[in-house]
Amino acid sequence: MFTELAVAIEASGVALRSRESGHRYFRPDGDRPRDVQIHVCEEGGQWEREHLLFRDFLKADAEARGRYARLKLELAARYRDDRLAYNEAKTGFILDALGAGETWAARVGWSPSRRSRTRPGR
Repeated sequence: MFTELAVAIEASGVALRSRESGHRYFRPDGDRPRDVQIHVCEEGGQWEREHLLFRDFLKADAEARGRYARLKLELAARYRDDRLAYNEAKTGFILDALGAGETWAARVGWSPSRRSRTRPGR
């Protein structure tokens, strides 16, 4: 699955930047503007589940969503030229949110349905 998709995506000028088990990440190469990011993952895999849970939990919890938005703005200013440090600095919040998200998911009966896997307009 990943090989065929990678060939098609790279043919559009977006390079494979990261290869993990069950997940591939693509973005423009070199000095091209980073105006697109593409994540490809195994349907039903752990990477997909965690990302959908994180997204859906933040959609459901305005307080957590606000904290994450403020954190991202603060970190974007602090690590303007260091993408790795920016991503690493978000890790603690993300792990805590996933823990809270699991509690929320159990309480509301959340599961990563097919409907939640699509993002219209993005």
